[in-house]
Amino acid sequence: MNATAAPAGAVPPTAARWPRCDRTRAWAALQGHFEAHGRDLDLREAFARDPQRFAALSFEAPEVFADLSKNRVDLATLRFLGDLADECGLAAQRDAMLRGEVANATEGRAVLHTALRAPRGAGAPFEAEVHAVQDAMLAFADDVRARADAGELTDIVHIGIGGSDLGPAMAVRALEAFRHPRLRFHFVSNVDGHDIAPVLAGLAAARTLVVIASKTFTTQETMANAAVARAWFVQQAPAGTEVARHFVGVTTNLEAAAGFGITRTFGFWDWVGGRCSLWSAIGLPIAIAIGSARWREFLGGAHAMDQHFARTPLARNVPVLLALLDVWYRNFHGFTSRSVAPYHQGLARLPAYLQQLEMESNGKRVDLAGDTLPFATSPVVWGEPGTNGQHAFFQMLHQGTDVVPVEFIAVKHAAHGHADLHAKLLANCLAQGQALMLGKSAEAAAAEHPPTAAAGFDRAALARHRTFPGNRPSTTLVLDALTPRSLGALIALYEHRVFASGALWGINSFDQWGVELGKALAGELLPRLEAGSARRGDTAGLDSSTAGLLRRLMS
Repeated sequence: MNATAAPAGAVPPTAARWPRCDRTRAWAALQGHFEAHGRDLDLREAFARDPQRFAALSFEAPEVFADLSKNRVDLATLRFLGDLADECGLAAQRDAMLRGEVANATEGRAVLHTALRAPRGAGAPFEAEVHAVQDAMLAFADDVRARADAGELTDIVHIGIGGSDLGPAMAVRALEAFRHPRLRFHFVSNVDGHDIAPVLAGLAAARTLVVIASKTFTTQETMANAAVARAWFVQQAPAGTEVARHFVGVTTNLEAAAGFGITRTFGFWDWVGGRCSLWSAIGLPIAIAIGSARWREFLGGAHAMDQHFARTPLARNVPVLLALLDVWYRNFHGFTSRSVAPYHQGLARLPAYLQQLEMESNGKRVDLAGDTLPFATSPVVWGEPGTNGQHAFFQMLHQGTDVVPVEFIAVKHAAHGHADLHAKLLANCLAQGQALMLGKSAEAAAAEHPPTAAAGFDRAALARHRTFPGNRPSTTLVLDALTPRSLGALIALYEHRVFASGALWGINSFDQWGVELGKALAGELLPRLEAGSARRGDTAGLDSSTAGLLRRLMS
């Protein structure tokens, strides 16, 4: 099913009515505000001046509490940023996307992942089609769970890549507390055989279900791994075991799936972008892991955040406020990256998921009209769970030469019974944000007597080594508990944030042409490396570096 297509070369009609951020009066006003006040805003002084700063700069969204008070903004900054959102027509662009107008102009597509989580009767586009696929998928998921209860299945292997892997892998791990107790989940994405080989080596084919997720059923990495899995199954499964009962496809290419031996498939639509596809049949492993009732809770949390994004005034709209902070830090302060530090082990894969969601969406150098941008867009997004990150890269966050805004995610209630460990975890989360803001002066450092300091080391020099500049910004997001509903809301929050920042920058957040060149070149190089190929070892037409590396690898 195709959404309404745009004419070739067209710019989304709503976006075309609004100026790019740097061509607005608000942008110029923001620049003046930054030079006069924003550049030198000191968080320690801001808290000392205003005892109500936390209350004024904390915001509620469904399932998520956002403390923005440790960011280098004040109410005046937010007003200037709000003026920018208004002048760029952010609300109108949001509404047009939610209505199903073309938002991905270069591919002529609507962007309707929000329709995938809208309940029946909400009036969302394609409601009947969406719920027909969802109902069939959930019936299958519950059947798989019943087969696990009966001892027929023990393992689910999900084969995909990019959006077909990162979202399901992240969510299944995050919702471990809700996972079917008799099922183990394995995610294979890398075409490197070191990914799939150890997974299959430990499994019994007759008790394994393989999910192959590829919209076109032609994705190189996915289909290569799928072929390996099928060969393993045919070799290892007892005679007479049907491939069709142990393989399922998430694809729209039914003919190719049938040729592979798959008769059970679930499809989705061209208005479902890979980065936001876990709400579609791509989320089948999530549904199998948590069951249909909790899958609907997962969608319900996302839909609640959709309603917040659609209906809440921009001045209190949490995804919009986070997007405005992104513009403020990227384009005025010049900060090049943002670290995500979830203080919950279940969210260990969230930074990797957000890397794709944000950098593949907003890592663009031209605007909607194809004009080169004179300003920066997506920051580098990276991170690890706390407290692990504290013993890895937090040294740079506290004392490095670059300022890196940090996004802490804290979860109030743990799913385990180790209250002492959870208290320590939360104490570390709060302490790191506090330390980034407060820092430590040279005078305070000089007054200390660190037991590990070298005897005789110059005290003044040592104090300089132990000085923390502070005034380093952070945001803290708080969930009451990590549940299907709260995870759905958190993911939707990030999706809307990415759309909002892209709309302000005037770019297309929904194409990804940057991945195509490498794929094309890999296809051209593959025959030069494959055993039995007539072109094996051929370096004709290659640059000297690629030719030299190919010869090295072939020798």
